Amino acid sequence: MIRRCPPPRAAAASFQGSLPMTAAILPQNALRHDAQVIGLVGLAHSVSHFYHLILAPLFPWIKVEFGLSYSQLGFLMTVFFIVSATVQTASGFIVDRFGARPVLFAGMVSLGTSALILAASPTYGMLMLGAAVAGMGNGVFHPVDFTLLNKHVSQSRLGHAFSVHGISGNLGWAAAPVFLVTIANLASWRTALVGASLLAFSVLAALIVYRSALDPREVRESVGKAPAKGAEAGGSASMLAFMKLPQVWACWAFFLITTFALSGIQNFSASALTQIYNISLPLATASYTVFMLSSAGGMILGGFAAGRVANHDRIIAYSFVLSGSFAVLVGLNLFPGWTVPLLLGVIGFGSGVAGPSRDLMVRAAAPKGATGRVYGVVYSGLDIGLATGPLLFGALMDASHPTWLFLLVGVLQVAAIFTAVTVGKGNRARRAQAEAQTAA
Repeated sequence: MIRRCPPPRAAAASFQGSLPMTAAILPQNALRHDAQVIGLVGLAHSVSHFYHLILAPLFPWIKVEFGLSYSQLGFLMTVFFIVSATVQTASGFIVDRFGARPVLFAGMVSLGTSALILAASPTYGMLMLGAAVAGMGNGVFHPVDFTLLNKHVSQSRLGHAFSVHGISGNLGWAAAPVFLVTIANLASWRTALVGASLLAFSVLAALIVYRSALDPREVRESVGKAPAKGAEAGGSASMLAFMKLPQVWACWAFFLITTFALSGIQNFSASALTQIYNISLPLATASYTVFMLSSAGGMILGGFAAGRVANHDRIIAYSFVLSGSFAVLVGLNLFPGWTVPLLLGVIGFGSGVAGPSRDLMVRAAAPKGATGRVYGVVYSGLDIGLATGPLLFGALMDASHPTWLFLLVGVLQVAAIFTAVTVGKGNRARRAQAEAQTAA
């Protein structure tokens, strides 16, 4: 007898915004279906993170050819993330209205096209245009990815799905410099960008071939319909009603703070560590690599933990206490230089464990039918943090205060705990209200 996979509890669905799968799936095939969706979404997400670094590894070549200053080079990344933040907010509404799959395809086309524009750029203005188009493509991925995962992956595997999603992003970050610099050394920086374009269009082709797994028939529960009695704010006729929920803005603040801190480690940790501990640049760079690998390992463990714990803000709190404390220890310079990779590894591990719980916390804050909009608004904080963080941390480095970098990272991670707890309290209150309504 053919049966649908069992949906989440009605009460959970009402406050978490979860939606049933759009196609009947045999129980024995549910794992294969989930794995396929997770793999496709993760592959697309890795490409979006790859394009975060589409220009930075090539700056040495671009600087010489165009005669640019470091400020002009940095402004290209600012353009990328400002456009991405703007598009990310808007794309959440488009996803909820028209579905995630066509928006995903459009985003991948934009990324591939942006690399071709950059490769053919004769002027700085054309480089800015390419960066803007890349930011436009990048802006769709979080609303698209989390909408697809929430709609098409079984409830019991969502923690693992978010874990794979985070790890795939880290792999994209790790692959970009190796891919681009290798081709630039062998041929030219323009050829490297053409290769990046081919990568994006190849992944697009794979997504099109397996498009049936990303079924576009999605339930538009809150668009153009009158709210049912007791419906939540996000399920009303107004597509902006979800913005009245304080936990949505607490989630936004959480992403802004945490990615602001990440930008410091991502951009300046190697330089800061050489100054604080008088270690070699290769060792400092290796320490950042350990940070990234430990973060990926933490995400794997965090996926198991998130699937077994209802109060995800508590996992985040424990994880950030650990990583924030060790960031402060790094800044205080209390240990010998050979321990730096270990210290950075602990910081990365704690941050990684929090990743899947972070995404599930946002999911729980999203009203029913407003998944794309909530993820779009919330994750715009990520782009803003990545765009603005380097300005402050760069100023600290210019002022010869490398220790302040890690002290500030630690303070920011601890501060993020308060936003997570605020979201958690709001989610638990909504859960209790939903259960009370169900019982009545």
